[in-house]
Amino acid sequence: MVVKKATKKKTPQDLIKAVFSGDSIVSSSKSALDLYSSRLFGEYIGKKIHYSFVEALYLTEKKKISVYRGAKKLTFNEVLEKCKTFDKKIQTKYFVYRDLKEKGYLLKTALKFGADFRVYDKGDKPGKDHAKWILYPVSESQEMTWHDFSAKNRVAHSTKKNLLIAVVDSEGSITYYEVGWIRP
Repeated sequence: MVVKKATKKKTPQDLIKAVFSGDSIVSSSKSALDLYSSRLFGEYIGKKIHYSFVEALYLTEKKKISVYRGAKKLTFNEVLEKCKTFDKKIQTKYFVYRDLKEKGYLLKTALKFGADFRVYDKGDKPGKDHAKWILYPVSESQEMTWHDFSAKNRVAHSTKKNLLIAVVDSEGSITYYEVGWIRP
């Protein structure tokens, strides 16, 4: 006899409700706090969970949250289009975020470092461990001068992290380049 474990199917009421508030996506639900505590999605600020755009897109795609603008529930594509009004490179960033997240890495924003993301090695946690990489996602059609490259590398070096550049091609395939300093 084969016994199947009963699994509860997620209903719309089970999804975390998040709202577009100005230029951020926030939730004050207990489920959002639980997800933050267990999986480190979002940032806990002022008794609310604030999601980066890529986190909100990822959680929307994975059917973990529903994003609302006023009373209207937004589809994934509507959330993406709304995010594009604030960040023209959001789609490139999202492809990279999703790829690394599904490979088991933890990504957090790195605005205070002048980068797009901090990337923690598998199993590492912010506050307990330091990020291993500073990540810059770029489109293959985007130009990067030696000055840009040097500036990004200096930021990574000054924060004691390696530089990770993710190049996204027109089909959404990603190639990663890790840059580190060596002493001869």
